[in-house]
Amino acid sequence: MTGMSGRDTVVTGIGCCLPGLGRPVFSADDLWGVASRGVSSLSRSNSFYGSVSLPDGVFGERVPDVAPFFSRHYTDAHRFGLVSLMEACDDADLDVRAGELGDAAVLVGRGGIDANVASYLAVLRADPEVVSASEALELFVAAEQAVTPSDVALVQGALLRSRGPNFTVSCGCASSAVQIGNARRMIAAAEVDVALVTGVDVFSTVLIGNIQRLLRGAQGTYEALRSDDMPALLPSFDALMRPYDRRADCINHGEGSVTVALESREHAARRGAHVYGRVLGQATTRDGLANPLASDETGAELVSAVRRVLGDLDIADVRYVHGGSDGNVVVTAFESNAIGELYGAGARDLLMTSQEGCFGHNGAPAGALGVALTLLMMERGEVCPTANCEQPAGNLTFDPVPGVHTRLLDFDYALSFNYQVGGVKSAILLGSPGE
Repeated sequence: MTGMSGRDTVVTGIGCCLPGLGRPVFSADDLWGVASRGVSSLSRSNSFYGSVSLPDGVFGERVPDVAPFFSRHYTDAHRFGLVSLMEACDDADLDVRAGELGDAAVLVGRGGIDANVASYLAVLRADPEVVSASEALELFVAAEQAVTPSDVALVQGALLRSRGPNFTVSCGCASSAVQIGNARRMIAAAEVDVALVTGVDVFSTVLIGNIQRLLRGAQGTYEALRSDDMPALLPSFDALMRPYDRRADCINHGEGSVTVALESREHAARRGAHVYGRVLGQATTRDGLANPLASDETGAELVSAVRRVLGDLDIADVRYVHGGSDGNVVVTAFESNAIGELYGAGARDLLMTSQEGCFGHNGAPAGALGVALTLLMMERGEVCPTANCEQPAGNLTFDPVPGVHTRLLDFDYALSFNYQVGGVKSAILLGSPGE
């Protein structure tokens, strides 16, 4: 297949730092325990939000030996990303302290900069004539670690003492999906043997609340001005998100991080590592619209991304798709149209689900989360339900597995979709471990 040239890329580790019930979701087993039951970890104050509670003591246990001089300036994005990294390394049996990851690629996806704002403003507002030398040093360290979106990659690389590629991609909710594609290409080309891909985002609930109030005030004016190629504004964030449900009308956000450890098959075999599955390819397209906020509801470019990544694999061999729906009816529309175009009459038997209702729409982690969940489903022969979907929308061309129970399915190939506002589409092709 055209998307599968070069060395095999396999997934050997999964680590998380996601919202959970009573405690965060850290491990692959934790992740399965939530997603397989369609459990929502969202809590409500003014809005529904997926929040991670990570006390200093828990962080210190999971990420030991970090100098306080640096760690006291970590934002939640640093903390979540470091925890998921360590969890993935432990799951893959890669020893951080033994120097086994010195040549690994450390790749991060970030969609938002909410976690960086406080550090940025602290430096911007500091008066050099008043700030003491010791305070200035603290501000400098905080700024260097937490002003740019590449901050998580920086501290992860330092933790691993990596000498390999170390960079961040910002492509909205497709960020870690794009990095998984970059990792696969590096491994296929023998540039690296191991790549650790992390998606991490933290959203400001104050910002979300302000956006909600602004939308309420702007909705009427926007509707009067809106043309057909402009997206409808979502009315609120304060109802429960319901991907693929006929009542879907909103998005709930969530924070956290997911890391997947990828290796060449040869490297994993030498270590005797457990293999969850293969990353066979990744493709990114854009709808080509002049509007930087719109998406083409026909799904034509999502179809193009899928066909590009499939190579000569028959779409009929792909029996499960992990969707990227966040409760936005525009997303559901172009996904449904794309699946209808790709599968034809066979679409009605296709299982396509989303677990965003479990953790909230968390931005950059979505790509790594989709890969992790899909490979867990493939390994177990069960498809997780679409969380909070109880009454499937009438325009769906596929089966969204409503309810709270898994559906048995034996499958060797799957697709995972992610998107960025502005019509960006990512498709990842996954396979069972193989030989």
